[in-house]
Amino acid sequence: MGGKNSLSMIGAVLAVLGLIGLAIPVITTQETKEVARIGDLKLEATQQKSYPIPTILSGGALLLGVVLICAAVMRR
Repeated sequence: MGGKNSLSMIGAVLAVLGLIGLAIPVITTQETKEVARIGDLKLEATQQKSYPIPTILSGGALLLGVVLICAAVMRR
């Protein structure tokens, strides 16, 4: 019984990650760097970086998750 439960849990996690990847196709982060420092005066610059999530990867994770859940249910 432990194999079926873990298989469905992995499938559920993959399906949720695939749905999140399809809903949010780009992750953006901000990085603040110190550019110059003169005494107590500090000059900082903020730079944004975007990381696109490939749609094929998100769709594949979703599909694999659904297949794993179905396989766990069919194992009964």
